[in-house]
Amino acid sequence: MSEQDSGLDFSMVIASTVHDMKNSLATLMHAHSDWLGQLSPEQRKTPEGAVIDYEFAHLNGMLVQLLGLYKLGVNQLPLRPDYHELDDFIEAQLAHHREVLDSRGITASYEVEGISTLGFFDRELIGSVVANIIINAIRFARSAILISAREEDEQLVISINDDGPGYPDYMIGTQAEYVQGINQRSGSTGLGLYFSTHIAQRHERNGVHGRIEISNGGALGGGLFSIYLP
Repeated sequence: MSEQDSGLDFSMVIASTVHDMKNSLATLMHAHSDWLGQLSPEQRKTPEGAVIDYEFAHLNGMLVQLLGLYKLGVNQLPLRPDYHELDDFIEAQLAHHREVLDSRGITASYEVEGISTLGFFDRELIGSVVANIIINAIRFARSAILISAREEDEQLVISINDDGPGYPDYMIGTQAEYVQGINQRSGSTGLGLYFSTHIAQRHERNGVHGRIEISNGGALGGGLFSIYLP
């Protein structure tokens, strides 16, 4: 047997394992939802339930992101942009996280600021970016999250703002580096920003590529993530 035949494509093993984990998690989440349906409202609304709901969503988001990173690495992540109703897109994202938002007592709202109600982007890829940022915002928000869409310099800008403590200075100062390594204090790897950046950059028009930007402030005063799509 040649060395090539006996070699193990470890990245493929990881991708297959992550895919199986995602399917198992989906089954577990479905069973948990069915079990919750058998409980009274008082039994469902507990601090422990809020933790479980959040961690389910967090794990699912990480697995989706890992699969996306693998497909990016092997150039198997197709871009399928189309026109989408912005209201419908944002409402669908919030609806997907409604249980987690409610269990955490977080009010989520959105606004589309004076632009065409249509946006041109890959709904699945941008949806995965927005979902990842919403989960991050839920982790740090005190009581509110706001998603907004606007036009700036002929680009669609989708922003997620929360009323939490905001992004740490080191992340804002080094955001152009995408992956900053694991931060021992926060446990952050920067992979979320890395993934979001590459998804944004795949959207291109007339030589202008999409990008992301993180800052603090906005209407709610906390972390502000924005993705710019030409």
